[in-house]
Amino acid sequence: MDGGKIVQKGYNKIAKKYHAQRARFDNGKELAKFMKLLPKNASVLDLGCGAGVPISKTLVKRGFAVTGIDIAKSMLALAKKNVPKAKFLRKDMTKLDFKANSFDGAVSFYAIIHVPRERHAKIFRGLHKALKNKGVFLVCLGNDRWEATEKYMGTTMFWSQNEPKKALSIIRRAGFRIMFAKTLVRGGETHFWVIARNVK
Repeated sequence: MDGGKIVQKGYNKIAKKYHAQRARFDNGKELAKFMKLLPKNASVLDLGCGAGVPISKTLVKRGFAVTGIDIAKSMLALAKKNVPKAKFLRKDMTKLDFKANSFDGAVSFYAIIHVPRERHAKIFRGLHKALKNKGVFLVCLGNDRWEATEKYMGTTMFWSQNEPKKALSIIRRAGFRIMFAKTLVRGGETHFWVIARNVK
């Protein structure tokens, strides 16, 4: 079974349990930085939106038009209940097919780390197309080069990530200018956080 199928099956199985845990993570500072860079009534894409809480929900409360995508049906069902004012779609983030210049901003929390790292560049190229010129995205990535399939919350889960230097190189080559990049600990987990602006 490939990484994508492992992740899809895993999150369908643990959707409610994961939602209860992840909703407690405090990513308010990173999200606040991102939101300050957005225009009023901005359209925002949430990649790997999960159950929609707290990210999509917070964005909607701030008056943004949110579209969330995820591959797990169970997560999307929760998201639609938790954030009824947002739009949620079942999509693979490595196959973004939105029209060019569809969004003012994009976020991805704890999601790209589950995509095989050789596909990360494709995600960022898709974002470059989907975002408007000067559009901004906030992304959570791995803090070191690592790939594994391990037990997680009672199911099997897959992770794949690059070291920060490699990740930044991929993002720049996709057409973005780095605005913020820092390793941070949130909820006892260490990740590499990046805010970048689209340049067309």
